[in-house]
Amino acid sequence: MSPNFLPCDREQGLLLPPSLRDWLPEGHLVWCVLDAVEELDLVDFYRGYRADGLGGAAHEPEMMVALLVYAYAVGVRSARAIERRCVEDVAFRVISANQTPDHATIARFRARHEQAIADLFTGVLGLCAKAGLVKVGLVAVDGTKIAAAATHHQNRTYRQIVEEILKEAGEIDAAEDELFGGAHGDELPEGFRTSGERRKRLHEAKVKLDAERAAKAKKVPRDREQRLAECRLRLEQDWELVRRVIADHARWFEAGIATDGSRRMNAAKRNIKPYPLPPGPAGKINLTDPDSKNLKVSRGWVQGYNAQLVVGEGQIALAAEISTENYDAGNLEPMIRTMCAELEAAGVTDRPGVVLGDAGYWKNDAIQTIVNELHIQTLIAPDADKRKGPRPGRRGGLYDHVRRILATDRGAELYLKRQGMVEPVFGQIKSNRGARRFSRRGRSAVRSEWRLLAATHNLLKLHQHRLQIA
Repeated sequence: MSPNFLPCDREQGLLLPPSLRDWLPEGHLVWCVLDAVEELDLVDFYRGYRADGLGGAAHEPEMMVALLVYAYAVGVRSARAIERRCVEDVAFRVISANQTPDHATIARFRARHEQAIADLFTGVLGLCAKAGLVKVGLVAVDGTKIAAAATHHQNRTYRQIVEEILKEAGEIDAAEDELFGGAHGDELPEGFRTSGERRKRLHEAKVKLDAERAAKAKKVPRDREQRLAECRLRLEQDWELVRRVIADHARWFEAGIATDGSRRMNAAKRNIKPYPLPPGPAGKINLTDPDSKNLKVSRGWVQGYNAQLVVGEGQIALAAEISTENYDAGNLEPMIRTMCAELEAAGVTDRPGVVLGDAGYWKNDAIQTIVNELHIQTLIAPDADKRKGPRPGRRGGLYDHVRRILATDRGAELYLKRQGMVEPVFGQIKSNRGARRFSRRGRSAVRSEWRLLAATHNLLKLHQHRLQIA
């Protein structure tokens, strides 16, 4: 007698279920994503498509949104990987209704609707509010450094950028001379043949281009030559700003007028050393992603962004933004204001009670503004955990007040909740879903990706909540 095994005949013809609804169990994440996307306001995704029905057929925007949301929720962010899943993965095939949008279509859709994708965060937060998941009595703010789609080896100084531009220009000139000879095919138009007129025209074009760049959000150019020019321009603009600030400071220094209008500075001027003007643009900029910065992390440095979150009780993200600052202190007030705006847009009427933050967010002016103008109490640690005694030079006022609060049982109990609120959210996004590096370049694109990651985190929370009450 032969062993009793289940049959495994790969040549056997299959009669697949007639409805996609039968392909997955009722409690699968796919159905939660589809229901959520159906409730969201997607009007911005439909703008730009022809209303007369002419032209090539496009994929339904609602389907593309659901595809991106589900892909990010399960840790798939590559356009090529999403395309492959639409062939191999049953859940992706259910969402796409057995269609297979190619990776270029997915990437173009994501880039075209960058702002609308970022705004999905507010819509999902509204769904969580309707489900009763948004609690704002206690909120925590924190940031984490996430690598950019760039390497620090592409950081260049102004001199290195200029040398590379001149080298490429020389190579192009040599190639064109070999191709066209003395004067065949590359003659300049009228008005550009004399050096004086050429400089004047090029200067006017540069001024116009700078104005256009300032008027609209910048995207990282795909062409390396264009990125070199953009990086050089940014360093020059930074240099000019430094020169203006130093020149203004020098005039103020020479006048010897204090902030209260008196001339008390004259007596102290001999103890103040003037700051010299820099001879040229300082610092470095990344050629791959000029918006990214080389940021300090616990183990060295990372070329990336400072991803900020405000999280409420229940680990629901209430605000998500991107910063390029190495330190968190400058993000405290902007993040709390953003949280208030997100809650209002999501239909949450409750006011946040207490904001928790670690020592990196300590900033007297920001704390006082949040308390006095926004009427939200703060509990920001004035010192890092390693410091036991008070910090020299900070004694008195708000600093001593917060230290006394944290020394009480109630204050210590409240502050201990901070880590359990916000750290698991970063762990879920970075470790569980593998989002340790952004897949897109430029601050606007990275912001869109970060807010989508935070939105899908909230959506996963909503899915678990629905499973529990089902």
